[in-house]
Amino acid sequence: MLNGIKGILYRELKVYSKRARKQLLASSLSPLLYLIAFGWGFGDKVVAGGLPYITFLIPGLITMSSLNQSYGIAQEINIERFYFHLYDEYLIAPIRHIEIVLGEVFYGMFKGLISTFLIFVYAMLFGVELVFSPVFFLAILVHTFLFASLGTTMAMIIKDHGSQATVNTFVITPMIFLCGTFFPVDKLPYIFKLIVYALPLTYSTKVIRASLTGAAVSPLFFTVMMAFAVVFFLTAYSAVRRIEA
Repeated sequence: MLNGIKGILYRELKVYSKRARKQLLASSLSPLLYLIAFGWGFGDKVVAGGLPYITFLIPGLITMSSLNQSYGIAQEINIERFYFHLYDEYLIAPIRHIEIVLGEVFYGMFKGLISTFLIFVYAMLFGVELVFSPVFFLAILVHTFLFASLGTTMAMIIKDHGSQATVNTFVITPMIFLCGTFFPVDKLPYIFKLIVYALPLTYSTKVIRASLTGAAVSPLFFTVMMAFAVVFFLTAYSAVRRIEA
């Protein structure tokens, strides 16, 4: 089983290494602009969730950036499927469906963790003090696993790039802006609270923010994160099996 996972992961990392500079630059620019615009723009006088705004913002940027990178493998998989027919080769190779899924998900996690490291570099440059909890390391792994699994699922079930763009527009983008990344979800109207608490990023953001700011981490929220991760992994596995049928 490990050989199939290692083979797919090796292939993805090899391709990534050839465009690593461009990808690192692209993934680092957006969080930096948010930090400059909101972190410096609001200054130390603005408080959110009982924290200086820039301290509140950093964990949100971690979840946002790692989501974008982990879920972003969907676009890469689409190109591999539609233009290079790489998945035709995967499916006739002597590897199991679960190996294909795990190889892609681990690649998405790798990209998400790289973006997380970049945000920590920014936090040091901006003088933001974070309190690391052991829960954070487990939470960021679950978070990137969750959205890499979702990205794999969506890449397998959509029929064209237009459908992928629609998902990004109506699901991913609203989730990024409404799920506590930039402001507490408690400030939202009741109807919007019902919506955001049905979305996985809300729980990731709450758990990761708590684990980096010294607050108590809710076992319930962490359990919901794990549940989303399991569900999306199973949907990814099911989607991979379905494209062979």
